Amino acid sequence: MRLVIAECTVDYAGRLTAHLPKAKRLLMVKADGCVAVHADGGAYKPLNWMNAPNTLVEHEGHWTVTSPKGEELLITIHEVISDSAVDLGVDPGLQKDGVEAHLQELLALEPERLGDGFTLIRREYPTEIGPVDLLCRDLDGSTVAVEIKRRGEIDGVEQLTRYLDFLNRISDLAPVRGVFAAQEIKPQAKTLASDRDISWVEVDYDELRGVERPQQKLF
Repeated sequence: MRLVIAECTVDYAGRLTAHLPKAKRLLMVKADGCVAVHADGGAYKPLNWMNAPNTLVEHEGHWTVTSPKGEELLITIHEVISDSAVDLGVDPGLQKDGVEAHLQELLALEPERLGDGFTLIRREYPTEIGPVDLLCRDLDGSTVAVEIKRRGEIDGVEQLTRYLDFLNRISDLAPVRGVFAAQEIKPQAKTLASDRDISWVEVDYDELRGVERPQQKLF
């Protein structure tokens, strides 16, 4: 992990264009190649970012980040205030709560609930950036990566996007598509998933567990 605090301007060109005027910001470069630009506020969300895989080239006074899709992030550095790097090692990944872990277990037993003809390859498929919840195969024999959450939000779609970028670089698995599964998926997460050609499925936890809901009575 490399952390650079610098006075900079930022220009993005891709599906749209965006400009950040001159200001002090945190530039974060992760081991997988992800580059993110943060302000001192806004919680976890960066002002702009480029997900891996991409290429970072440093020139005197500016960085150029390009993606295979033709996107470009140009960071013009006017002054470097600090520049540090730390090897964080391999992260063990997020420990799911009881519901998420049980959802994963139940869907591994019935992967066809995620798509017609789905069969399980492996639970917790290991990668260098964390384990993929379920790795499946569809009717066409293609590989499918499944990310499972209790509540489906944008963070989960971003996480699955990183897994797909990584898995699609493995020739024995590619092409790999994604399915985002949760009990409830927020509209923003559905929109982002659709924009990235990721399918989404809302699953009924009680139905998976075989729990019958009490019938409502008028009297």
